Amino acid sequence: MPSDIAKPITITVNDTQRVSGLWMNPPRAKACFVLAHGAGAGMHHAFLEGAAEALAEQKIATLRFQFPYLERGSRRPDPPKLCHETIRAAVAHAAQLSSAPLFAGGRSFGGRMTSQAQAASPLEQVRGLAFLGFPLHPAKKPSEERAQHLFEVKIPMLFLQGTRDALADLKLLKPLASRLGKRVTLHLFAEADHSFHVPAKSGLKDADVLSELTSTLAAWMVTVAT
Repeated sequence: MPSDIAKPITITVNDTQRVSGLWMNPPRAKACFVLAHGAGAGMHHAFLEGAAEALAEQKIATLRFQFPYLERGSRRPDPPKLCHETIRAAVAHAAQLSSAPLFAGGRSFGGRMTSQAQAASPLEQVRGLAFLGFPLHPAKKPSEERAQHLFEVKIPMLFLQGTRDALADLKLLKPLASRLGKRVTLHLFAEADHSFHVPAKSGLKDADVLSELTSTLAAWMVTVAT
């Protein structure tokens, strides 16, 4: 099997829980990104598949994985404690598979669970966290309550956010990023929503956004790693 094709793996979370994963490892990988999915769609979601493939082209390995609730066919997310445990298991598995500099994060819910895990106790060997649409608050309920734990994260963080993201009011997100300090990089995508979809009138295509997103993410990881 070519190294740049997603390889199915199994990750042991604890004595009773195992989850599926997808490992993509391009030759001479510059970094490895443990990529958690959003709340409503698993690791096979087209956006995550496209992101993993684009990152592989830029010599970034990825480990996608399922949270236990989706593994058993439920739509109700697991308690945060189990999500954190799953992320730690995925990070540890990635560290066994690759010697490249290690990063973690994910889409929406997955990114937030990763940052919570890091805030509670640093993820071993992880150099930085990257969020592909951080869900700062529920839609139409602007608040910073979900972000308070980020002040406990002491490693670099990259926020990749659409300017039309209904779950991240820029009037809150920009000042938050400023208060978090130099360890935070905020990259905005004009006209993109929480799913990084752009309207036709913008003159852009979703593929353009994904290309910019993965290029930005890859460059940031290389910079942090060096």
